[in-house]
Amino acid sequence: MPAFVEERFPLGIAFGATGGPQWRTEVVALASGAETRNARWAGSRRRYDAGTGVRSLADLQTVAAFFERMHGRLYGFRFRDPFDNASATTGDVPTSLDCLLAVADGSADSFPLAKTYGGGDFIRKRPITKPVAGSVRVALNGVELVEATDFTCDPATGIVTLAAGSPTAGVQVTAGFRFDVPVRFDTDRLELGLTHAEAGRVPTIPLVEIDTDAEA
Repeated sequence: MPAFVEERFPLGIAFGATGGPQWRTEVVALASGAETRNARWAGSRRRYDAGTGVRSLADLQTVAAFFERMHGRLYGFRFRDPFDNASATTGDVPTSLDCLLAVADGSADSFPLAKTYGGGDFIRKRPITKPVAGSVRVALNGVELVEATDFTCDPATGIVTLAAGSPTAGVQVTAGFRFDVPVRFDTDRLELGLTHAEAGRVPTIPLVEIDTDAEA
């Protein structure tokens, strides 16, 4: 069985989750009172607590069943981040111009999806490896392409492949999309408790983002 299962954590519970991105920064205080800071990670890693999304005994049973199928921490799965799940601003529909994937070099015909944060010297490109099937829109120099005819996108990897081959060098390849985050449970044990006959309580359901490219 693969290390990652292309199955999504229950949406209704996910949208009540808490969490977000985490960086690892080493801060060293100098004798002068100044400090130096070094990034230990090349990119951020997201952590969530899905326990805050459990509102009923039915939710509790759904999570427990999903936990069993994933064998605790063993298998990764998709999770819909309630705060950041599209290339567009919250509430807006993704467009083919949302994010610059690459400037064509005249030889490559495949491009990995990435979401852009910020701009200028502080731009951050986050790899997107779990796009939502059917949501990806792609354009070349602002001209939108037709999915399945002009391009395909692998929902398991986030790789866009152009049907016509490599575009001319200098052409801007842009895209818009919706996406999930690849995660796993960060525990092998769930502490379940009933508060009353109709409601369930889970103190914490920790989830942590994983790098599917590094999965064995």
